[in-house]
Amino acid sequence: MSKSTQSIPTQSIRMRTIGLVAVGLLTGILLTLWFGGVLPGQDRPVDVNRAVQLGSERNAGAIQAPSGDVPTQYLDVMSMNEVFKAVSSAVTPTVVYIEVESIPGSSILSPFGQRGGAQSLGSGVIISEQGYIVTNNHVIDGASRIRVTLNDKRQYTADVVGTDPTTDLAVIKVDPDSEIPVVALGDANSVEVGEWVLAVGNPFRLTSTVTAGIVSAIGRQVNVIEDRLGIESFIQTDAAINPGNSGGAVVNLQGELVGIATAIATESGSYEGYGFAVPVDLMERVVRDLIRYGEVQRGYLGVSIQAMNARAAEIAGLDAVRGVYLSSVQPGLAGFEAGLRDGDILLSINGREMTEPNELQSAIALFSPGDAVPVEIWRDGRSVDFTVVLKGRDDPGYASWLTELNQGQQLFTEPQFDENQVVELDAWGIGVTNLDGRTRRQFQVAHGVYIAFVNADGPFDKAGVARGVVITAINDIPVFNTDTLEDAVRSTEELLVRVKRSDGSTAFYEVSL
Repeated sequence: MSKSTQSIPTQSIRMRTIGLVAVGLLTGILLTLWFGGVLPGQDRPVDVNRAVQLGSERNAGAIQAPSGDVPTQYLDVMSMNEVFKAVSSAVTPTVVYIEVESIPGSSILSPFGQRGGAQSLGSGVIISEQGYIVTNNHVIDGASRIRVTLNDKRQYTADVVGTDPTTDLAVIKVDPDSEIPVVALGDANSVEVGEWVLAVGNPFRLTSTVTAGIVSAIGRQVNVIEDRLGIESFIQTDAAINPGNSGGAVVNLQGELVGIATAIATESGSYEGYGFAVPVDLMERVVRDLIRYGEVQRGYLGVSIQAMNARAAEIAGLDAVRGVYLSSVQPGLAGFEAGLRDGDILLSINGREMTEPNELQSAIALFSPGDAVPVEIWRDGRSVDFTVVLKGRDDPGYASWLTELNQGQQLFTEPQFDENQVVELDAWGIGVTNLDGRTRRQFQVAHGVYIAFVNADGPFDKAGVARGVVITAINDIPVFNTDTLEDAVRSTEELLVRVKRSDGSTAFYEVSL
């Protein structure tokens, strides 16, 4: 600490350095966003709910970084201490403690691994003065009674407004008898790796707990949402998040909500340094529909997608590994009608660059049926622009397609794998990778390896084995991972390969060198 800083009285620091500036969200802008993006002639369900303002109008301003002799990028410890205190004081009252009594015989399982047929616990964030609270779907799933306790100990019984399993979000509502605090909403697009965030929730029944950390990564997919159309593009943070934090707030140092705590990556069941939060822009999009319709009005492209790798980018003539490969564009659906075709590489959506399949899913999830969405495609060595008018699940073509997805006859997205983790068996002409939790569930297998690619005219190709299946056994010996597969094929030239397809069927192939 510099000498000049030491000479400033403590009271003066507190008076000068911390303030709450009301910036809020203007009602006009909200209404524009609320009804925006609808093309002429597109019908929407009649709005039976009055407009709800999300986010605080008072106390919505940012906590101001101290202004003084020390540049903000080199704030001293005491100044940062004051910022943490101010943010905690502003946000903690907006986070509630949720107790759920479940329906008899039900068993609630959360991404934390919690299971409890009688009662589950979690957190929620107050997002409007009318009493709307956002939380996780897994917190209130199967609830017969929901009790909400505010930071000031007021208690209410809450009703479920709507749920969205694909994002693991839900909205509940209480009827407050007096004024309640409301969180300020931030901008997920401004979140950067390395910036400080605070997590506020109720871990292990310890109400109103605040932890601090940094943003470790953005756009993470960790395969904790079991819905086949699950959307994961999490903000990752090392702020301590534990069982009970589900549905709580992750905020920036301006006291603004940037994410809803949803899951942890753990082997012990408790915090190990990896926490994940649904970004606030996706949360806001989902919440508005849940409040207005009771369900999310989601638009679909109607494509199957997979990640790009260095080899595919080189073949396509791209200067870097970017975009998302469209392995299948369904005829008659929105993407096909707009001009997208199999083999295209989708580079951007509404100006937002795509690098991973889950980014594409989360980007499309921000739009509604009827929205005209600009997309940039890479085809034949050049970029081409298209405008896709999204369609909803009520469209006849989508109804059939979504039914096929739910029956497991095709995958909306290919299982994700890191190309560096693909083991190539050159003699057999295949590349395989170990299974993650989501792929096991999708294929309904306990073990095996996923065939990431099959070389043309190789032994597997000649035997009729296609990529996109799971090898579960070789010569009646179970295959648990890539190591056991390599051992099984090392000293033989004849293989009886048992595979599991994505539609649930089992097939056998005779493969020889």
